[in-house]
Amino acid sequence: MAKIIAIDGPSGVGKTTTSRAVARELGIPHIDTGAMYRALALAATREGIDTRDEAKLEDLASRTRIDFIPGERARVLLNGEDVTSMIRSPEMSMAASNVSAVPAVRRVLVRLQQDLGRRSGGVLEGRDIGTKVFPETPYKFFLTARPEVRARRRHAELLAKGEGASYETILVGTIARDEQDSTRADSPLSFDDSYTVIDTSDLTIEEVVERIVSLSS
Repeated sequence: MAKIIAIDGPSGVGKTTTSRAVARELGIPHIDTGAMYRALALAATREGIDTRDEAKLEDLASRTRIDFIPGERARVLLNGEDVTSMIRSPEMSMAASNVSAVPAVRRVLVRLQQDLGRRSGGVLEGRDIGTKVFPETPYKFFLTARPEVRARRRHAELLAKGEGASYETILVGTIARDEQDSTRADSPLSFDDSYTVIDTSDLTIEEVVERIVSLSS
């Protein structure tokens, strides 16, 4: 099997930035699985579908085309439309958490993730890559960080984009999403002793990347 690096963890720990850098260092694709769920959440929002309505979401997933184009700046296409920038709002983050809790949705997107990974290998990030999508890979990393640190990072990221959102609001949302992701019935956010756990709270991205690359080479 092509080399698969699984990087799991909650929102705001630096998974995307870290995964891109690790993929670049190892010369394999970066596959942002979370972006796929965000894209479907966007599709649901556009159609006025409640992101907790399992029946309608299952139907939506079956008729929605999500194309993932790996690369240094990977792009996500929703029915042919590039929605890469549209799916990064805090609202889409929470909506994606709801959508990803629906078993039928996960089945559709997990198959796509597995096809992509087996075809060319890759660094996959998410919340259950090492437990559900590619449990067989020996390269599993769980990134974590204190909620306050993660909220500060997200706040700075949004400010840099010129988007307004208070730190307090982001912190509340971060804690709420952690609770939702870790307690959902299907594929909750979790890790086991097959993972290497890295607390990124007081580390630079470069330090995190160096550790993952050294353990995956």
